Amino acid sequence: MTGIDPKTILLIAGALGAVMAIVLYLLKRTYPPTIKGIELWALSMAMTFVSGVMFSTTAWLSTPLSTTLPSLMTFAAPYVSLLGSQRFFGVTPRHLPWVTVIVLAVLTSIWFTYVTPSYATRVQLSTAVVAAVSAAHAWLMWRKGRTTLAGRIAIGVLAAGSAVQVMRFVTAGLAPAGQNVMDGSLQNVAYLASFAFAIVLISISQVLLATERLRSELEHAATHDSLTDAYTRRFMKEALQRELSRSLRHNRQMSLLVLDIDHFKKINDTLGHLEGDRVLTDFVGNINALLRDTDLLGRFGGEEFVVLLPETSAQLALVIADRLRNAMSSWGGPTVSIGATTSRPEGDTVDALLARADGAMYRAKARGRNRVETA
Repeated sequence: MTGIDPKTILLIAGALGAVMAIVLYLLKRTYPPTIKGIELWALSMAMTFVSGVMFSTTAWLSTPLSTTLPSLMTFAAPYVSLLGSQRFFGVTPRHLPWVTVIVLAVLTSIWFTYVTPSYATRVQLSTAVVAAVSAAHAWLMWRKGRTTLAGRIAIGVLAAGSAVQVMRFVTAGLAPAGQNVMDGSLQNVAYLASFAFAIVLISISQVLLATERLRSELEHAATHDSLTDAYTRRFMKEALQRELSRSLRHNRQMSLLVLDIDHFKKINDTLGHLEGDRVLTDFVGNINALLRDTDLLGRFGGEEFVVLLPETSAQLALVIADRLRNAMSSWGGPTVSIGATTSRPEGDTVDALLARADGAMYRAKARGRNRVETA
């Protein structure tokens, strides 16, 4: 006996689950719908709360309510949390294997509750299932979330939780497990305490994951055009300034292209703005597929786009521009007029670069469109 009341630990664990369920639910209500899975994390914590409260009522509630139902939630809650993470990362879940395992575990637990009562066997059963689900959850986090602080926290908590479950499985077979979850033995109290800590840490990691995703989406929205997903005018001007300063400092060249879709107003007037929007999104997708990893494509307004070409001479910029123009012609859609310019070693500015490339683009328009002009 430790002198620590297991009931108190269970109630604390349940209360922590309730608090974190509320926190996650509020996040779901306030965060954009593109961040998925939070509602399942909240449900998992709510199930933890209910199971903790029910387990603590062993002395005055019937066995189905104090043992069987909370045992079911003990099996299901980690799986629901795993489903939330799969949804969060866009992974298609495979329900059948896990549902089969959980159903069989519940039926087996019922057998060892009512037919052949054995608390030690039920402990080993529950710890085996929870350890397997936690290990699968940790592996998912390793594959999808290990690059973030929240993901690394989740990996550590889930892996440690799985290890604790394995240890509980082993000790339940070697030492007396008691009669129920209210047993005051050291191993039972330590297990319940680790469970309470795990609830806090895994829910914190889930809150951090959602927050990091929100920040990432806000940063993306601030730097990308909402229709085409090309970079915004503001971002491109900042990128141009950085690259121009670097080029001048190291005595290297950068180039700039200004692209304008030919007869775009006619597309909007005759086919409608929805078709015009489709042309713009297709244009950006096609152009990005032809650019190098270091190149940047931004939308400056309407049907006008800018391409930043770092470490690119005037001759290479002309080759790239002509490749883009030819590709647009071969796709059977609208053609494109392109103006190209290259940084100059003395006193060049972003505004001067843009003005030269823009002027060259308008010359391409005036000389028949579907061509490249340089400045």
